[in-house]
Amino acid sequence: MTDQNLRADHQAIIRSYAGKSMPIEHQRTFVIPEMNFATRTIKAGAQVRPLSYSTRALPDFPILSNGETYDIYDYVSRNRVAGLLVMKNDEVLLEHYDLGITDQTRWLSMSMAKSFSTTLIGAAIQDGFIKSVDEPLTTYLPDFNGTAFDGVTVKTLMQMTSGVRWSDDQTDAHSERRQMLQMQIAQQGGAIMRYMAERPRAAAPGTQFCYSTGDTHVIGALLKAATGRWLSEYLSDKIWSKLGMEHDAAWWLEAKDGLEVAGSGLFATLRDYARFGRFILDDGVSDGIRVLPQGWMREAGSAREIGGKRVDYGYMWWIVPGADGALDDGAFTARGIFGQLMYLNPKQRVLCVVLSSRAKPPTMINPAVSDNAFFNALVEAVAS
Repeated sequence: MTDQNLRADHQAIIRSYAGKSMPIEHQRTFVIPEMNFATRTIKAGAQVRPLSYSTRALPDFPILSNGETYDIYDYVSRNRVAGLLVMKNDEVLLEHYDLGITDQTRWLSMSMAKSFSTTLIGAAIQDGFIKSVDEPLTTYLPDFNGTAFDGVTVKTLMQMTSGVRWSDDQTDAHSERRQMLQMQIAQQGGAIMRYMAERPRAAAPGTQFCYSTGDTHVIGALLKAATGRWLSEYLSDKIWSKLGMEHDAAWWLEAKDGLEVAGSGLFATLRDYARFGRFILDDGVSDGIRVLPQGWMREAGSAREIGGKRVDYGYMWWIVPGADGALDDGAFTARGIFGQLMYLNPKQRVLCVVLSSRAKPPTMINPAVSDNAFFNALVEAVAS
């Protein structure tokens, strides 16, 4: 790739984050891993494990969203969904591809990657690389002594309650997230971590929720320091090579031979995302081998009370209340900025993966048909 083409691709991703990209340009970002940044491979294993397909089809069902009634065809077409897979009790009820993609296409996760990164924290605790979620971050990253991260624990970092000042507004050219994007574009190893060390404190650790892709990048550095492995290698060794994935995945890097961008940039196929989701529904057990600590996903997928208010966010998993606002099913999602979602409902044993290329970030416009409304309607439709 020439320098001129690379500069053009960098401008294209800036336009995408700002919600100023035409559909064909926007979608290229999702299907070409090396388009913008260096990547590292997440290797699959030798054996592919086929998915099981149900003999019954997904029934048609109404979706009540924002006072209007929709159906699944509205959800797919209005929300620019490119891939949709629904499983109930480990059987596929629906697998649909659109917008020119196939079962071979690796699709960009955006912030779904955050949930993968915190899952690796669980694996590192199970392996003994990290003592517990209550360990101070500086135990593993001593360069953060004397910074705003001093006093932050692994748990508060995963909950995005570090108290470090951050704006994740992708549409604001001056936000910390956009500054981080410019560092990704520059591809200079260590620049993002130096930037994080300079951030001031906005609140005491554990007292204020602030969504921060910067905090997730620190998760990646923590994992590298604790395990001695790149995230892609550790993910392959512990999970990806063990679940019968059909394809290698890929992960954006901050620089060639640098850290993975732990908060974004993982590419995988629709079916392989579903295989990962099924592993999560099984509380991190693969072929009888426990990869995550027992009960990890119950904790990781639970809402919190922070500052006297309920926050529907766990260890970088978003909590999905039921239609009545209750949390009875314990459902949660991994979410990406332009409509990448992995919905998991442990009680009902329902899994849904959505791959989209929505036109704008949710800070600018809400999806035509609410994702949570779709998931709640879906669960009700397949409950019997």
